[in-house]
This record gives sequence, structure tokens and C-alpha cells, in this order.
Amino acid sequence: MIEPRAPTPPSEFPSSPADDEVVIDHLELLTVMGRDFAASLDIDATLARALALITRYIHAEGGALFMLDESGEYLTCTSCYGGADITGIRLKSDQGIVGRSVQDNVGEIVRDVSKDPRFYKQVDEESGFTTKSILCAPMSVHDQKIGAIELVNKAGDDPLFNPQDLHLLETMSSSAALAIINARMAEQLMEQERVRRELELAAEIQRSLLPVSRDEGFPVHGINQPARLVSGDFYDFFTLPDGRICFNLGDVSGKGMNAALLMAKTASLYRCLGKTVHDPGALLAMVNAEICETATRGMFVTMVGGIYEPQTGLVRLANAGHEPPLVHRADGSFTALPAESPPLGIAPLSEAFGGFPEIELRLDGGTLYVFTDGVTEGFLEGGTTLEVSDLKASIRDHADLSASARLDAVIAPFNHDGGLRDDVTVLAIDDGGQVEVRQAARVAEQPMRPSDWGTELVKLRLPAKPDRLKLVRSTVSEVATLCGCSEAVVRDLVLAVDEACQNIIRHAYGDDAAGDIVLEIRRQDDCLLIFLRDFADTVDVTKVRPRDFDDLRPGGLGTYLMSQCMDEVEFMPPPEDGGNLLRMVKKIE
Repeated sequence: MIEPRAPTPPSEFPSSPADDEVVIDHLELLTVMGRDFAASLDIDATLARALALITRYIHAEGGALFMLDESGEYLTCTSCYGGADITGIRLKSDQGIVGRSVQDNVGEIVRDVSKDPRFYKQVDEESGFTTKSILCAPMSVHDQKIGAIELVNKAGDDPLFNPQDLHLLETMSSSAALAIINARMAEQLMEQERVRRELELAAEIQRSLLPVSRDEGFPVHGINQPARLVSGDFYDFFTLPDGRICFNLGDVSGKGMNAALLMAKTASLYRCLGKTVHDPGALLAMVNAEICETATRGMFVTMVGGIYEPQTGLVRLANAGHEPPLVHRADGSFTALPAESPPLGIAPLSEAFGGFPEIELRLDGGTLYVFTDGVTEGFLEGGTTLEVSDLKASIRDHADLSASARLDAVIAPFNHDGGLRDDVTVLAIDDGGQVEVRQAARVAEQPMRPSDWGTELVKLRLPAKPDRLKLVRSTVSEVATLCGCSEAVVRDLVLAVDEACQNIIRHAYGDDAAGDIVLEIRRQDDCLLIFLRDFADTVDVTKVRPRDFDDLRPGGLGTYLMSQCMDEVEFMPPPEDGGNLLRMVKKIE
């Protein structure tokens, strides 16, 4: 690296140096400054060193570097060398010689400041320094004004600055201006990278707030596609201890980090409070009160919150200023559910309106769709907008798909090269798959035998899985014991029921555990009646008749064991809706 040499005293400079020698000196100074600017991360310190080099090289008594503020109204001295320390002094951007140089974007030589009315005398008055002459050059790149470098009082035998000095200072000022621009650009890039990393982290946190996707058999599914890295849309659903499903979907006003933070807060509040508050209207009122207290002024949240009962298909929901959800009935018709309350965060509940009213409806095999305005106002390819009628048509066209596949199909038109204009979020509460479950449950609740066949002691419905047999055995054992059965009778009952359940799992369902078993124990006089119901294909009873124990052919021994343990074992006529019904009787002893 070329080290800057000490300034040559004026008396040692040749009176008329050769042009080549002067150019070489200039290039050496530029090289040193350029390397300094390139290597340093502290632009202020580097500019201070450059100012010192320039001041000494031109043989000035002092130098100052002025920077223009962002408003362009003021110039501030950020660095000084020699002479008086005026660091921090602030001038109007058109004040004094330095201000005029910046405004006109031209260098100036003032040989005698006492004869120049533009000279700002207050600086000398405050510092005690006497300024005789000034050399000033603006720092600018194209039309972008940055500031200026000002030198005062040239030392030596010739106390006057000359055009060669001005030319050199203009060159040095241009180099400094370029270095400042590059440093600012580097700072901006670093800031952009920092913001990008923070946004990625915020997006990751937002994604973690969304519920985990469930299997196709689960009735609630959602999808969210943010237009930017972070989203103002959200949705959530979670199962309550009684089997009901709490759900919500919302849209925060505005964009950017503020909207993302309010989104995270609202979603977290709803999930936390929704574990104990099961009335959607009351729950939205509690969330509204918190948002009104703490949200940034002018921000609000449109939101739909509700409870779905898979056991009945009943939905209760409250709509706070959100897009009207759509109910797609099993017959193909649609029903819209308009909002009856303003968005959250507009005003405290007691001051604005009477409450968040609830809507109650039965889906009866239909599907409830809740969505944000990014769906009905989003741009499609070609610049057109998806209308509600188009959304209905898309839902109807893909009604034969599973709920999750249906949502993918609904938002597919937004996935084009033009990108999303707004976040797209859709939630579906699909009751269609629950109809069969409810029908099966009703079948299980129907009497499996004439009503005069004794008194029901216990009824149990459970998946046809081997790991559930322990529950079956313990239930049979406890019921039989309470009825006064001897240990031998209890043992026979447990063995027979266990064998019958294993036959259902292995043979009726074929080990795929895709169905249920209904166990019912009744008492009639001094007998226990055991009924086992499955929902598999009806079996041919002639193929499951028991064989003698000495017949060593495969199959039938389980039925033989049951017949030996019980007093009666018979397959009853198949139920009307299919499946099989086994009846076994054991006398209480």
C-alpha cells in the first residue's frame, strides 16, 4: 500500500513544478484515498483521514467537510482538520460560500473573504479563528448533492489558492462523493438483508401459527397463500374435549409487519380463549376488547369464528365485518351468511353496539366455506377479477373432490405469472363425510333385538382393532362379576367374547381395521345375553358352523370354542342396513 507522505513545506516546493510531477502526485493521493475508501467499513473515519490528506497536500491551514441532510435544508460540519474545530456547526443549505457552492454545484475560490458578502462571519466570531481565503468544492454524483469540502487560508509564501488547487480539490471531492454513495448503498443493502431475514423469520412464525393439516377424513381443512412474505390473513381450527371443532378465519387491515404482528396476536388470542369460551359471539367480544386496547390506531380485523359439531352437523358462528361465508348445500344450492357486526378493533363493545350476534345452522351434508377478500377480489390471469358467482361455479364443479383437493382447485386460478395481489385464504367445514358416521351411530343406537330381551347393562362401540380387545375383556369381566357370576362363568364369558371379536377383526373386516364393533350386554332373568354387531359384508353362516374338536382341518375351531363356553351361540338375521349380528347366552351361576 502506498503510504501518504508528509506534506512538503511550501519553501521546499519548486516554484514551477513540471506538469508530469504534479500529475504523479495527484494520482498517488487519489490512489491512497481510493484504497482507504475501499478497505474501510467506517465511512466517517475514512472521510476524516481523506480530509486531513487533502488539507495537508494543498497546504491549507484548515479544512472542513459539510454534509447535506436528508431534507436538503441544512449543511452540517461532520469533520475538521487544522484551524478551528467547527464540527457540528449547522448552516442553511444556501448559506455562506459553502452553501452557494452546494446549491450551484460548482467549485469556488475566494481569495479575500472580507470582500465577499456571502462569507458567513458568525463561524469566525464563535470559533475565534480568522478566515482569510476559502477554497470550496461540492461533493456530488450526477445531480445528487451530498455536501462540500472547504479549505481555508493557504499556508506558505503564496497565501492565495489557485485554479490548480481548485481542480485538485474538485477531483478529491468527486472521489469522496462516490465513496459516500457506495457506502450508503452498502448500508442500504445490509439493511435490506436484515429486513429480509427478519421477514423470513416472521413468515416462519406465522406458518407455525397455522394448524397442522389433517387427514382426508377430518371435516375441517384450510389453505393460505400470502401475496408477500408475511401475511395479514389467518385461519385456525382445533378440537375441543367434547369432540366439537372450534374454527376461525380473519383478515387484518393493511400490509407489512404491523399487519403480521396483529395477525399473530389475534390468532393466538382466539386459540387461547377458545379452549374455555365456547360461545363464538362472546369469544369475539373478548378478542375485540383486547384489540381495542392495544392495536395500532386505525387497524382492525375482520373475522369469522364458530363451533362445528360433527355429531349433529350443527354450526354456530359469529361474523365480525367479514366477507359473507357460503354454505354449499347437498342439493347444490348456496346460502350466504352476511356479517351482522363491525370488524374487531373499531370500538369497544359497550360503546358501539349490543353484541356479536350468532348464526346457527345445520349443514346436513353440505360444506361451509369461509374466505378472505383476496379470493373474490384477486386478479386472475389476464387481469380479470374472480366474482362470487365464479367461486360458486368452481366449488360446484369440484364438489366430487375431497375437501382439501377442492380448496386447491378453488385457488388454482390465482397461481399465475402475475402473482397474487392480496393474500388468499379459504377454510372449509365439510359435513358430507360426517353423514355416514352419524348414520352408523344411529344404527348402533337402534335396538339389536326385541325390546323384551332383558335389561341393558352396557353398550360399547369401538374400532375393530386388536389393541381394543383389552377394553372388551375388562368390560365383560366387570359386568359379569357385578351380576354375581362365578369365576368359571366369568372366564368362559371373557374367552367367548374375545374369540368372537377376533373373528370379526380377522375374517369379517379382513384385518384392515376399517370398521367398528358394537358390544351390548343385557340381563334376562338368570341369563346374560351378549350381542356383537359389525358393519362388514354379511357372512355365509353355513361356513362358520363349529366342528368337532377332533376334526383337525383348519378353521371353525374358534366357533367350536365359543359354543363350548356359552349356553347358546347363534347368528341372528342380518340387519336391514347390512353387517352381522351374533347372539350368545350364558346362564349366571
